[in-house]
Amino acid sequence: MLNRSLAIARRVFAQLIRDHRFVAISMVVPVVVIYVFKVFFDAAATPLIKASIFVVPYGAFFVHFITYVLAAIVLVRERTANTLERMFIAGFRRSEIILGYVGAYSTLATLQSLVVLVGLQLLFELDYDLPQFLSLYLVMWLLAVISMALGVLVSNFARNEGQVFPFIPLIMLPTIFFSGIIIAVEKLPEWAQRLSFLTPLYYANEVIQQLIEGQTLADAAPDLGGLMGYGLAILLLANITLRERD
Repeated sequence: MLNRSLAIARRVFAQLIRDHRFVAISMVVPVVVIYVFKVFFDAAATPLIKASIFVVPYGAFFVHFITYVLAAIVLVRERTANTLERMFIAGFRRSEIILGYVGAYSTLATLQSLVVLVGLQLLFELDYDLPQFLSLYLVMWLLAVISMALGVLVSNFARNEGQVFPFIPLIMLPTIFFSGIIIAVEKLPEWAQRLSFLTPLYYANEVIQQLIEGQTLADAAPDLGGLMGYGLAILLLANITLRERD
């Protein structure tokens, strides 16, 4: 199974690097968004606001949003081009296809997460030491990979790229409202607090806040485990819902 997934990943990655426009958009958009965020944050900042508490979680949201949307659109494009159908005909299983695509696009997630975190570090002068930076990067990278898996899941319910767009606010609006990056989850109604457990950004934000306070990944193990468990659940659902034909 692993060898067949790697074969798919190599093919998808080769196709990815040939799409220079897609790669450029994937890299440039986060930089532009971070710069615009810096401009507005500086305009609204007060001495009472600690930049690191807000900018890293919002950076994680940018990564989550961009990777989710791009992955969903690309996978629908693969479906409309009958690429997925040909893979099934060739004998590939659903789990092999999903792992192959997620593995290939994880390389893009690796670069996006690094670009976002380095950009935040430089623009906001966050001054993280290397262990703290690497821990934050790991969380952001893991969120990006899960976001791609979420994009794969959403693409299973769309027959063309236009049908992906209604899923963007359907997923992103609850994510930003219930994740705790705007208002602490504890201040929300009880029913909204329960919904927060359905958003990967909630777990990522919990880990990020603990890392910002000087704790380690070991201290944040329960929330980090929740983030990884969320990712596994999404991959399982994506595997179950992947169709051979529309």
